Amino acid sequence: MQSPLFAFTEAQTQDRYALQNPHLLRVALSGHEDVLARKGSMVAYQGLIEFDGEYQTPGQRRARSRTGEGLDLMRCSGQGTVYLANLAQHIHVMEVDHDGLTVDSSYVLALDSTLHWESIAVDSQFGISGSGKYNLNISGRGKLALMTSGQPLLLQVTPDKYVNADADAIVAWSSSLRVQMQAQTHSSGVWRRRGNTGEGWELSFLGQGYALVQPSELLPPQNAVVGGGVAAQFGMGQQGARGQNQGNIFSN
Repeated sequence: MQSPLFAFTEAQTQDRYALQNPHLLRVALSGHEDVLARKGSMVAYQGLIEFDGEYQTPGQRRARSRTGEGLDLMRCSGQGTVYLANLAQHIHVMEVDHDGLTVDSSYVLALDSTLHWESIAVDSQFGISGSGKYNLNISGRGKLALMTSGQPLLLQVTPDKYVNADADAIVAWSSSLRVQMQAQTHSSGVWRRRGNTGEGWELSFLGQGYALVQPSELLPPQNAVVGGGVAAQFGMGQQGARGQNQGNIFSN
């Protein structure tokens, strides 16, 4: 049998995390270390692999209900390989070290089970709850796979060059950075876009590190309501695309 499809066979490598293409990740399991993956992200596997719901501590559950930030994960264990993907989004593997990484939970695909995460608050000049000012701080040592809508841009932040990013486009940043959340509007109209600029909340990063932004201000919906009309299918219903991405967390 002949077909152009044979150009897309498995990439051979000894790496634990290996991109098969920009949208598909292979993780090798040897039986010694599990991987935590986004629920429902498995597209294929080989070998003796088991999938279990990942336990959340009471503190993580309370933080999730209070802030809306958390991770819905499954534990992949055993011996073999598991293939992960989500809506054909671009996947990027990062090494988390002692400096730590702050991420939006919507963009996490997989991580080593040795890593730890907790919800943190990003200061806002208005202090309005629900404006996207909570994120996850991931610490420890291990691999982390992030997703972006399109190829991202990694911006370097230095003491003499700070970076501003749209709060809906920022994916992750070095935990060592100082962050200030602000709105390009006045306080009485903080929920309304300013004039015809289309810009709202933004984050300012200062210090020494990196900020990762994607060329999209919102992820496509993952849990769109079938039969709910065009608005519901494309994230323009309850809580918009971000609410759909997080599994309608406010309804839990």
